[in-house]
Amino acid sequence: MKKLITLIAALTLSASAVAEVVVDHPYARAVPPGQTNSAAFMSLTNDSNDEVALVAASTSIAKVVELHTHTHDNGVMKMRQIPRITLPAHQTVELQPGGLHIMLIGLKRNLVKDEMIDLTLTYNDGHSEQLTIPVTDIMAGMNHKKMDHSQMNHKMKNHSSE
Repeated sequence: MKKLITLIAALTLSASAVAEVVVDHPYARAVPPGQTNSAAFMSLTNDSNDEVALVAASTSIAKVVELHTHTHDNGVMKMRQIPRITLPAHQTVELQPGGLHIMLIGLKRNLVKDEMIDLTLTYNDGHSEQLTIPVTDIMAGMNHKKMDHSQMNHKMKNHSSE
């Protein structure tokens, strides 16, 4: 009986930590024909008492999905891949143009305004959250700073066992 109570308590705690990350206003950017990269943005609110981290994302519409940030190096904005996006307890982290974002590399087709795409977020505890997010035109979204990813040079990495 004691093992059963311990198991139920552990499952309840692990489920509640994951359930306390709230995703608001997710969207991906529409891209012109021939553009092979896009990005997804959203607000992630961690309502739990513990730090949580987004450690991966995936979608069926891109060959590779990476977590990215922008840095300023001698006045030049550079984009780079990062291993995780930390979500401090009781705080909201914005994934937005010119900042943290989810990069969709090697699009398998054009992203068209008003369509819906799949996006799966994976957290550091191994739990995944499946989303269906809208595609918006490049000037829409969350009204944050605008940055056009069409001029970014992303070299494809072989992240699969294809």
